[in-house]
Amino acid sequence: MPRLVLLPGLACDERLWEAQRPALPPTLDVHVSDAHMRHERIETMAAAVLREHAGPLILCGASMGGMIAMEAARQAPERIAGLALLGTNARPETPEMYQLRESAIELFERGEARDVIELNAGFAFHPTQAGDAALVGRYVELVLDAGAQQLIRQNRALMQRPDARPHLASLRCPVLVMCGDSDRLTPPECSREIAQTVPQAELVWVEECGHMLTMEKPAFVNATLGPWLQRLAPTA
Repeated sequence: MPRLVLLPGLACDERLWEAQRPALPPTLDVHVSDAHMRHERIETMAAAVLREHAGPLILCGASMGGMIAMEAARQAPERIAGLALLGTNARPETPEMYQLRESAIELFERGEARDVIELNAGFAFHPTQAGDAALVGRYVELVLDAGAQQLIRQNRALMQRPDARPHLASLRCPVLVMCGDSDRLTPPECSREIAQTVPQAELVWVEECGHMLTMEKPAFVNATLGPWLQRLAPTA
């Protein structure tokens, strides 16, 4: 039986998937990984996921979690029964983003994490959802709960991440690629590139949605992800 491993994004935990849990097929053994909280690099995070979860795996990753999922598929393609990649990016860090993260890290080190996260939270959401103070507030607290040291360490992991594109064409498992049509953190072109590279990938756009798909448009994500997972799940 495949095991479904949910991989949260930067500084996030199981709360990122809270709205999705009821929509997951009951025949799947579901786990939420915290490997990104315990390791220094994308490569070692992916290795931990493979080591800590036996058997065939369906990996569902959001943003940074999608990068970990792609790296796990590179390390052990024979163990991956499916990949769901939500709002993620197969490219290495750009010089511009590298410098922006360095600047943010300096502020985290000075104890100004809340100011940074609150200032940038609006970029994570579509303008419609960005006006929902309760929703944005939940996201800000979720990220801040990780703490400054996690924000520093995980940003450094993203800055050093490998280029996932060279191995994508060799994937033979089912791959679902989802992206908000207004994602400003991992622009739609990144998801389009993944879907065009992976054989028979399924690309789904989430309308009026930014980067935080699972929080912004949970009903649409569930209506897409649930049936896709069901096709991979064993019958009861």
